[in-house]
Amino acid sequence: MLLRLSPAIKGIITTAFMIVVMFVLYNQGTDLNPRLLFLVYAVYGAGIIWTLLAYRQSPGFTGKFVDLFSQGFKCFIVVTLLIAIFYGFINYLHPEFKEKSAEQYRVYLSKLTGEKQMLPAQIVDEVATYKKQYILKLVSGAIFGYLIIGAAVTSAAAVFLSKRKK
Repeated sequence: MLLRLSPAIKGIITTAFMIVVMFVLYNQGTDLNPRLLFLVYAVYGAGIIWTLLAYRQSPGFTGKFVDLFSQGFKCFIVVTLLIAIFYGFINYLHPEFKEKSAEQYRVYLSKLTGEKQMLPAQIVDEVATYKKQYILKLVSGAIFGYLIIGAAVTSAAAVFLSKRKK
């Protein structure tokens, strides 16, 4: 039954698992190893590969790269859209994320030395601009990043699967 799901539904399921992993990691606290965040990308890649393998086993499989890529694209575009909405929504509901990030940015700017050193008034202006653009930059970065990763995983897996004998 799980093989007959559409790529879009597989994208929704993949997104749900990714969000669960994000919440589990977030609830681990501040002692979290940053490398564990790659688990989210592993789930993402697994969802794409699941979509491609299921299509490869279907009667509609032609063996062509473009057909495989098309199936993976349908999955990763749904994941990208839903993750972008999730990022925007969760950061809108939790303004403390923006405040914490802005404080880290302020500390970073205050530690700059040499020609890049900024006056206190400049730092205040930079941090205010950062806070205004926080959600937009976060969501656009997520969109770009997930599209690149999705295209890379889909391309690599589609090349591999289209070259292998069924």
